[in-house]
Amino acid sequence: MKMMPSDRPRSAFGRVIYAIDMGLSRFEAFVLAWGIILMFVNTVANVFGRLLGQSLYFSNELNEFLIVLVTFVGLGYAARRGRHIRMSAVYDNLGDRGKKVLMIVICAFTAAVMFLLAWYGFQYVDRLAGRGRVTPALQIPVFWTLIWIPVGFAITGLQYTFTVLKNLVEKDVYISFEERDVYDETDYGASPM
Repeated sequence: MKMMPSDRPRSAFGRVIYAIDMGLSRFEAFVLAWGIILMFVNTVANVFGRLLGQSLYFSNELNEFLIVLVTFVGLGYAARRGRHIRMSAVYDNLGDRGKKVLMIVICAFTAAVMFLLAWYGFQYVDRLAGRGRVTPALQIPVFWTLIWIPVGFAITGLQYTFTVLKNLVEKDVYISFEERDVYDETDYGASPM
């Protein structure tokens, strides 16, 4: 369920979080869209190059870089949209108050893990930067190809933190900053008689 204009925060703190979230949303959409478009163009160009007898020497390396980019920036996007994996057997059997408490605990723990992974990722990338290694084909520093790992974890940690804050100030249960927890009772297994 999308956030409607009437759902937008009224407090100054809420407006700041909302502005940060919207900025991250635009950044993620831009990076994901262009990352996928570049993968497509690169792959198609390489196929045509092979048909003409000369493949692009950097094609595989560029696609590997773009896959890392799309995967780790996509983590934050999935968290924002509430599209992460949820094991909800216990959660679904709780009352509204229990669901809210459990969602806050889960999101706070997940945010802490994401920030920890971002910290380790930044340390790793920093060590790589100090070594001065470059990629074989494109000759760009290896750390530039992996910087998206800690960035993606940090963005995801922010999304889970925003979800905790949203659940602390709102009456409803939110699975992300934008998405309320709604249950769809669609019966996928029923057959018409």
